[in-house]
Amino acid sequence: MPELPEVEVVRRALQHGVGSFLVRHVEVLLERTVAFPAGDGAAFAAALTGVQLTCWHRRGKYLLSQLSRQGQLAAGQLGVHLRMTGRFRWLNTDEFPVCPHTRVRFLGDGKELRFVDTRSFGRMWWVPPDTAASHVITGLQRLGPEPFAPSFDGPYLEKRLRGSRRPIKTALLDQSVVAGIGNIYADEGLFLAGIPPHVPSGSLSQGQLHRLCRRLVQVLVRSVQQGGTSFRDFHDLQGVNGNYGQEAWVYGRPGAPCRRCGAPIQRRMLSGRSSHWCPHCQQGQP
Repeated sequence: MPELPEVEVVRRALQHGVGSFLVRHVEVLLERTVAFPAGDGAAFAAALTGVQLTCWHRRGKYLLSQLSRQGQLAAGQLGVHLRMTGRFRWLNTDEFPVCPHTRVRFLGDGKELRFVDTRSFGRMWWVPPDTAASHVITGLQRLGPEPFAPSFDGPYLEKRLRGSRRPIKTALLDQSVVAGIGNIYADEGLFLAGIPPHVPSGSLSQGQLHRLCRRLVQVLVRSVQQGGTSFRDFHDLQGVNGNYGQEAWVYGRPGAPCRRCGAPIQRRMLSGRSSHWCPHCQQGQP
């Protein structure tokens, strides 16, 4: 599933590449992709026809675009969650045939923004004008702070995780603790912070947690610079793979030598997810 860096790469591409795209026509090819109006592709298409997609934002793993009519009248927002395999393609309308996994097409004057989703878990919402996005996209209500927010620091994590026996890796995957972190960057951030993924989160000191916050931001920034990670299905708007996976410290490298100490990278299931770590570099020092 795309995590914060991949979604941020898409957001930047939409903001700078697509610009204020005027949607002349909308085709919903899979009704269940539309989460609001729930399963009503016709109502969704009607709401998005004739609008401009402007000012793309990201919250956690969600994308939000402001909508306007004639450049002035607010027309609500478009919300998108890519889920596991959703991706956008920015194309000349007649350049590529519509593939079987195309779910929604936003067509303009000779250009189109195409939403392709192999496993069909991605979702879209139309948020009506004068309505808070969180009232329609209820998942937004459960999100914790962004990793880049000043409030995401050692004292916050210490208070949030105090007394918890959950493994720190599991806690980081909880979107109510921190928004946008997934399996890849939890492993990478924990490696850089020198913390084992299975240590109880409530046992870590404020200093360790502060270091973890800084290292998570470090690895997220680096991944955004590299265009995200493409271990499986992620591509940008032009179909280009991200490059971060080529320099990952531990994720996806079980049995390979640690890039720092040479010890074999370990892998085991933790709370139903694969976790990777170096037994030498991640010994949980205060």
